[in-house]
Amino acid sequence: MSSIDVREILRSTEPPEKRPRRGDDHLGGFDEKENGVAEGATPSADDVLAAIESAEETPPVDEHSVKQLILQLEKRILKNREMRIKYADEPHKFMESEMELNVAIQEMHMIATQPDLYELLVQHGAVESILQLLVHENTDIVAAVVNLLQELTDVETLGESEEGAAALVDALLSGQLIGTLVQSIERMNETVKDESDAVHNALAIVENVLDFRSETADLCVNQGLLTWLLKRIAQKGAFDGNKLYSSELLGMVLLGAESARKSLTEKIDGIDVLLRALASYKRHDPSSQDEREYMENLFDALCAALMFAPNRQKFLDGEGLQLMNLMLRERKQSRESALKVLDYATTGPEGGNNCDKFVEILGLRTLFPLLMRTPAKAKRKDTSPDEHEEHVCAVVSSLLRSCSESNRERVISKFVEQDHAKVDRLVELHFKYSERVRKVQAKQKPALTPAAADQQYVDKLDGGLFTLQLVALVLAEVCINGAHSCRDRASKLLNMKGGSLNQVKDVLIEYMENLGPEATKEKERANNLIAKLVQ
Repeated sequence: MSSIDVREILRSTEPPEKRPRRGDDHLGGFDEKENGVAEGATPSADDVLAAIESAEETPPVDEHSVKQLILQLEKRILKNREMRIKYADEPHKFMESEMELNVAIQEMHMIATQPDLYELLVQHGAVESILQLLVHENTDIVAAVVNLLQELTDVETLGESEEGAAALVDALLSGQLIGTLVQSIERMNETVKDESDAVHNALAIVENVLDFRSETADLCVNQGLLTWLLKRIAQKGAFDGNKLYSSELLGMVLLGAESARKSLTEKIDGIDVLLRALASYKRHDPSSQDEREYMENLFDALCAALMFAPNRQKFLDGEGLQLMNLMLRERKQSRESALKVLDYATTGPEGGNNCDKFVEILGLRTLFPLLMRTPAKAKRKDTSPDEHEEHVCAVVSSLLRSCSESNRERVISKFVEQDHAKVDRLVELHFKYSERVRKVQAKQKPALTPAAADQQYVDKLDGGLFTLQLVALVLAEVCINGAHSCRDRASKLLNMKGGSLNQVKDVLIEYMENLGPEATKEKERANNLIAKLVQ
């Protein structure tokens, strides 16, 4: 008899009344039949009081009751193991022990109401027993244990007792929680609702632990979860909640661990998986809100992956630039995120090959219209005009910094077209973000410590200085290395509004002074631009 054959029997062993979820406003539920009230009749005040008194008689969860629950679980695990060994070929003879074990697991849920008692689970070896049950032969037992762990590790519950939460999470991670969960969900048949729910709960456990211990992201790599997530995303078939959850966790793991970004292309070509999954949105919008979130998670995961420089070459080899360029042209919901990915792919010295390739595939025809016109109303509510302008200016700046000489000239020549319309646009953006930064500075008080000064600089970056610096870098490159008419045009427009190229120079000086010690080439570039602007 398979685990599915006993599913209904095991379900019947669950307690008829479950603990109310956190945030519920009722005291514990009023059952008309149990309290002697005719079905459909309005309970009297005495009936309600009787129900409350009955609820108050329920023994509290304390140290003694937790020990009893642990002892009961251990006994039933042992009995079930013995019965399975003794009657390996006669499932009906160990079915009763399986049902008793399931009841013991359900009763362990009471401990989730008292996270301050979690240390008892560790001290009395319950954590090891629970982890062992994750590889139980019966997937219904596994699903019950996953449900228990999901409730025990609930973020709100963990927040109620830091010591108890730390003890439980550390014990779970020491017991190879992530790897054991991967083994468990690989056995699940997601076409069966209960097993699909178990997979979802398993992913929720990982998310809970990641929120509590961010370094868990490295364990997700070492214990096989990263590979499973990539395979789940690549899996053919209808979109579902587990696919959405997998995409969200993938982004969290890639963002949280450099080891994840490094190993993304080792066992399985993760960049290729992400690009293939995103390719379906190049000409079609997601069909639902959940699917749109899934698409955004994939873009975020791709951006996180591109933070590891060698992955930018993998992106180039996988024709990621062609896909992003096509998305930019199609004006679908994927457009703004494709622009963000292009920003990540072209940044830094390692993005040089991507910069050249983008020019060669005629990407400038797509990019510069985005510079000239910021969408007044984004396709998605989670993007803003400011983000659009930041990303497009970052891409143009990267092209001017990293392209070969011939491709760089092609970029600069664009600023002469249409009577220097793109120079006009740069000056417009310069004044826009200069005013933003001025307003931030007006609210700041004199910094008394280096730490305070650093924080003020970060606040200015968030307030518009970062985009202003990108505009200044592009404007300086165009004025110095472009046609003389570009410099004349920029100077004229700046002077008309009471400004000058000295303002651009001052922005670049602040930019150079705040670059880190490792950015020697960028410092040299900024210093050269400043010197030539002065001349």
